[in-house]
Amino acid sequence: MDQTQDSKFEDSFLPMTSIGSGIGVAVLPDVYCYTDQIVNLVLVGNPSETSEFVLVDTGMPKSAEQISDMIQKRFGEGAIPKAIILTHGHFDHVGSIAALLEDWNIPVYAHEKELPYLTGKQDYPPGDPNVDSGFVAKMSPMFPNHGIDISAHVQPLPSDGTVPYMSGWKWVFTPGHSPGHISLFREQDRALIAGDAFVTVKQESLYSVLTQSKVISGPPRYYTTDWDAAYESVKKLEALKPQWAVTGHGIPMSGEELSTNLQYLVDHFNDIAKPESGKYVN
Repeated sequence: MDQTQDSKFEDSFLPMTSIGSGIGVAVLPDVYCYTDQIVNLVLVGNPSETSEFVLVDTGMPKSAEQISDMIQKRFGEGAIPKAIILTHGHFDHVGSIAALLEDWNIPVYAHEKELPYLTGKQDYPPGDPNVDSGFVAKMSPMFPNHGIDISAHVQPLPSDGTVPYMSGWKWVFTPGHSPGHISLFREQDRALIAGDAFVTVKQESLYSVLTQSKVISGPPRYYTTDWDAAYESVKKLEALKPQWAVTGHGIPMSGEELSTNLQYLVDHFNDIAKPESGKYVN
């Protein structure tokens, strides 16, 4: 592992948090959403039925101890996941993965198109401050955009759409926000872990992030580099008719609130999600 690359996360100025930080909620008995500062990670597994579970995404830098403590409170002392599934590799979704993997000898799975950013071969494009007037968007060029090297652990997701250690779930290719972004869907109860394909907070606004004001939104604008693909991904997820959704940022949505808002996002994507201008806007 390239410790020099990973140490850049530790040196980054990342003061943002929210009123939801440190709070977890069982969206379903086996789907636990935990907020780490401004981003959500998910534990998939029912602690009343099994000691086995999977961690989806790994939160912000410097959160490894907090994440480990949260896991042990939910699954017991010494508990570690069977695997880590990454929706994508942006800093707020892999911020603590290197530190966690120092203690956990477990596999990590991501889409093959995301692997260059997870094996130290490629960096993400920098954040674009011109996509929105919000303070988070303006700060985005300061956010880490470098790739990390976890090549000793990471491997591509199975090509048949199954998700290792997550029976009944399938991964859905939802690029746009990043080249290899994926979401996770379970047909049985129509549960969706959307990552940043869409979110339920206006992520560009510091006030909205701090207060976690719930509103349907597209992927975070400052990091989204392919808006045509992002729109197709939102349409793909809406077509699944999810009844429960945990997104990478914001409060989970369910039922009619989710279906109505997701349809509205599809119908008004250019107005709600896509910025009027920016370096990654066609």
